[in-house]
Amino acid sequence: MTVSTAAGRADSRLACFKGNGETECGLRLYQIMVESFVDGDSTADYNTGYGTSPHKGDLQGIINSLDYIQSTGVNAIWLTPIFNSVRVAGQNDWADRLDATGYFASDYFNVDPHFGTNDKLKELVAAAHARGLYVFLDGVFGHYKINAQDYASPMGRTLSTTGQSQGDTGRAAVYPDDLEFFKEVAAHWVTEYKIDGWRLDQAYQVPVEYWDDLRTAVATAAASASYTNSAGQTVHPLGYMVGEIWRSAGEIASQGYGTAASPGLLSVFDFPVRYSLVQTLAVEESGNGNRAASNLQAGYQNHLAYPAHAMPNLMLTNHDLVRFGDLLQRGALAEPSDDAWWARHKAAFSFMAAYSGPITLYYGDEIGQELPGFAARDSSSSCAVNGRCDDHVSRTSAIVQGVPSTVGGTPAVLSAEQASLKNHVASLMALRDAHPALANGSRTHIFSDANVYIDRKDKGTDNVLYVLNTKATPAVLTVAGTAIGSDGALASLLDGTKVAISGGNYEIALKPFEARFFDIASPTAEGPRTGEGSGLSGEGPLADCGTPAVEGLGPLGKEIFIRGSYAGGNNFGATPANRRFAYKGNNLYQVVVNEPAPTAYNFKFASADWSREFAVQGSAPVVIATEQPLAVAAGNGTESSIAIPEAGDYVFSFRINASNTGGELMVSKCE
Repeated sequence: MTVSTAAGRADSRLACFKGNGETECGLRLYQIMVESFVDGDSTADYNTGYGTSPHKGDLQGIINSLDYIQSTGVNAIWLTPIFNSVRVAGQNDWADRLDATGYFASDYFNVDPHFGTNDKLKELVAAAHARGLYVFLDGVFGHYKINAQDYASPMGRTLSTTGQSQGDTGRAAVYPDDLEFFKEVAAHWVTEYKIDGWRLDQAYQVPVEYWDDLRTAVATAAASASYTNSAGQTVHPLGYMVGEIWRSAGEIASQGYGTAASPGLLSVFDFPVRYSLVQTLAVEESGNGNRAASNLQAGYQNHLAYPAHAMPNLMLTNHDLVRFGDLLQRGALAEPSDDAWWARHKAAFSFMAAYSGPITLYYGDEIGQELPGFAARDSSSSCAVNGRCDDHVSRTSAIVQGVPSTVGGTPAVLSAEQASLKNHVASLMALRDAHPALANGSRTHIFSDANVYIDRKDKGTDNVLYVLNTKATPAVLTVAGTAIGSDGALASLLDGTKVAISGGNYEIALKPFEARFFDIASPTAEGPRTGEGSGLSGEGPLADCGTPAVEGLGPLGKEIFIRGSYAGGNNFGATPANRRFAYKGNNLYQVVVNEPAPTAYNFKFASADWSREFAVQGSAPVVIATEQPLAVAAGNGTESSIAIPEAGDYVFSFRINASNTGGELMVSKCE
C-alpha cells in the first residue's frame, strides 16, 4: 500500500484543534457509576438497581479505589448523581431502582445516605485532589423527583411543580422558572465541596439559551473557591462542564453548543465519533459494524456541524451503552480468549489517545471488562429484572486491583491480559500527557482506506504521526515523506524504534490492529501535502442540478425522501417536502437541497413507510462529487453519513437499477 498524497486539510475549526492550550482539552475522565462500582461501607447500600451488580456501591468504595484509578493514567473522575433521592409513599421496586441511579433527585443539596454523607464526599474530593485528579459531579438540571419541591435550597428557593410528568415519580424542570434554583445548585457544590465542574445529564432538556447563565454561575463560583492540588499549589476549581446529548451532530450543535454569537455549552460528549469508533473496531449496539478505517474520518466530519468554541468529549462506553468487549462478542469478532480481543481494545484506546479534546474512560473498559454470557441484544421484558438490557448492562461490579468489590470480600486480582491492557492504557494516557499535539493540536487527515488510518497532529514544535491498522491482517505502508511533511527519521513514541526515510519514502509495518505513534523530528517547511481532490461539483447526469421532472413516481412507486439526522429531520422521523425526490425519468431521482452552513449528518433515501430504504453500499460515507454504488439499507445501523464542507445548493441523485435493489448515487454542489 502506497500513500503519496495527503487526503485532507488540517482540522482547526474547533477549540481543542487550535492549540490554544486549554486545560480542558487534556482532561482524561474516569466515569464511575456510583451504585454499581465498589462497596466500601456496609451501612450505605441500595441493594436494588439496574444491571447485574449487587447495588452496594458508595463513596467509600471510590475512596478505596483512588490509587488504582490514578494508576490508569486518567486525571479526573466523574461520579454519577449522588444527590439524595427520597422515597415517596407507596413507591415500588422500580422507583427504588431509579433512585439508585440518582438521576431523579429530591434534595439537591445533600448526599444520598445510600452512598455516604456530605463529609464523606468532602473526604473523597480532597483525596482525589491530593492525587492530581479533578472531580466532576453529575448535574441533572432538566428533571427531578416529584417530591423535590419539598427540599428548598439554602437560599430558600424551591423547584416548580408544573413540569410534565416523567414516569411514575419524575417531573420535568421548567425554564426559566427553575433557572435560579439550578444556578444555586451548580455553584453550591463548587464553593462548598471544591468540585471541578459538572457532567450534565440529558442537557437538551435545558433550553440552550440558559446554559450561558449556568456556565457563568459555575465560573463565578470557581473563581471564588480554591484548594491545594497535588503539587502543593493553591488553585481554583476548573469549572469544566460537559453535556450529554445522545443525538446527531446537528442536534448536538443546536441543543447544546448554540451558536458563535450565542454560545451554550462549550463541551458535549462526542456520540457521533464514538459510533464511528465502535462501528470500525467492533460493532455498534444494533450489530452493524466492522467497517472500513475510512469510517473513522467520516466520524470526524461530523465536527463540521459544530461552532468554533466546541470541545467535543470522546468516550468508548458509558453507563447507558454496551461495553466494547460485549460489542466484540455481539459482532462475533473476538472472545476474551482471543488475542484479537485485547488488540482491538488497544486499538480503540489508541484512537482516543490521538483525539484532540477531552476524553472519558468508563470504569472497567481499561481492563477489557465484559459481562460473561452476554452478547446478543436482550429485548425481552425480563431483561430489566435480570439486569441485561442494553441500556444498563454495563453497570457491572467494578474489578479494582487490590480492592474487594464488597465489604469483607476478596481483593480483586487482574489477569495477565487485564493487567497488560491496563498498563497499555496508562502508557497511552502518559503519551497523551507528554505530547500536547495529541490532546490540543490541529489534525491533518493523511490517509484512510478499508484497512489503515493515518493522521498528523501538530502543536508548535510537537509533531506526531498516528498510524492505525483497523483489521486482522498485517499491513506494510509505503508513505511518501511529502505526504506527511517529514524528511528525517520517524521515532516511535511507544518503543523508541525508528523508521528511516529512503528514496523519499517510509516503509511502516503494522501488526493486526496495531497503532503506532511517531515523532516527526524533521518536519518540512511545506508541511503535509494536502491534495486538492476533485472539488465539490461532479460530472454527468447525476450532477445536473437542472434536470426537469416528469410525471409519476417512477419505478419505485413511492415518494422517496432524504431521511436523516439533519436539523429538522427529527432523527430520521421526518419526511420534509424540501428533501423529497422528484422523478426525472430514466430511473433517475433527484432533489436539490440548500445547506446554509457547513454541516454533517447521517441519512437514508427512504419512503415514508420505510418500505424502501437505500444508502451507499456497505453504509460507506458519501464522497461528494463522486458516483458511488447504491444498495438496500434496511434496519438500524445501516445508514450512510455525509459531510457538507461549505454552504450552497447540493443535488442529491440516485439512479435505481432494473430490480429496484441498488444502482448509483451522487451528491454534487450546484455551480
